[in-house]
Amino acid sequence: MKTVRKFSFRKFLLFLLLVFVVIVVICFGVYKFETGAVSSNKDVKLITIEKGENFYNISDKLKKNNLIKSEMFYKLYLKLRRPGGITAGDYELNESMGVKKIVDVLSDKKNQKIDNVTLTIKEGLNIRDIAFLIEDKSDISASDFISKMENRDYVKTLQADYSFLSDEIFSEGIYYPLEGYLYPDTYIFERKKIDIDSIVRSMLDEFGKNVLKSSDLIKSSGHSLHQILTMASLTEKEATTDEDRAMVAGVFYKRLSANMSLGSDVTTYYSAKKSLKDKLTSAELSECNGYNTRCRTMKGLPVGPINNPSLSSVNAVLNYTPSDYYYFVADSSGKVYFTKTLNEHNAIISKLKSEGKWAA
Repeated sequence: MKTVRKFSFRKFLLFLLLVFVVIVVICFGVYKFETGAVSSNKDVKLITIEKGENFYNISDKLKKNNLIKSEMFYKLYLKLRRPGGITAGDYELNESMGVKKIVDVLSDKKNQKIDNVTLTIKEGLNIRDIAFLIEDKSDISASDFISKMENRDYVKTLQADYSFLSDEIFSEGIYYPLEGYLYPDTYIFERKKIDIDSIVRSMLDEFGKNVLKSSDLIKSSGHSLHQILTMASLTEKEATTDEDRAMVAGVFYKRLSANMSLGSDVTTYYSAKKSLKDKLTSAELSECNGYNTRCRTMKGLPVGPINNPSLSSVNAVLNYTPSDYYYFVADSSGKVYFTKTLNEHNAIISKLKSEGKWAA
């Protein structure tokens, strides 16, 4: 006769408790590992915290710099720790710190590296944008920087050291001769030594190192460097992906060959010295000068670049995609639509408006 064992509720509870303890230990171990040091490397990485940033929205910046293992566990640590605010500035971090140490360093503004000024010049910024960024980061006023950029005599002194600065940059109607030549990158200066000339020369140095790698392509393009940069600056603002930029550049070339106006709205904003977020008046839309390609009588490229384009946009212009398209328009998400005729172009615009996807 078989013996039936009685169910032991106490043993069952002990089993559940054991399972719970094991799960907790495993989770704690994973948490400790994921919030620990990425490596033993103590090489300093200078991280810039911009105004308006907080502990949560810098997670991707920390991850890209290989300072944390996981954005998810970093944010979990923040939820559990609930640190205070973070102050804009430059901080020295390294891969051996781990999340706790990183948060502790960023929590105390005394840890700011105040003897350096870090300028991150993003692709597509124009000289006015750069001027206000410099003002925000240093004791150099935006008006002083802009005045220097308008000073033809100062720019001419740079031509002796930078042969790529041709006399085209002084063409009639150009706002700032160096527009397009200030290479987008991150620059670090000693606060005590920073001045406008050192900033400008650093950017021109990087321009020479990066853009002039394609000098053979530029020479074989049939266009001057100044023209390539002008086209690239338009392409920079009209599209965001490499594929779309190459297509947009192809459309621009096709319209130029057909002696058509480029009709690029981004040139109109630059012409009026306004941001793309601003509203343009009817007078500004139709004003004819060296930049506004919406002007009915203007054919060809603007007199000069309207921003400082990325290397991606320069390459798109040098390696553009030929097509049968004469028109393009982007929706509110940045998707670009290419069409062959004006009727097709207008139909796309109407469709985007009806769907609430019109960017304008």
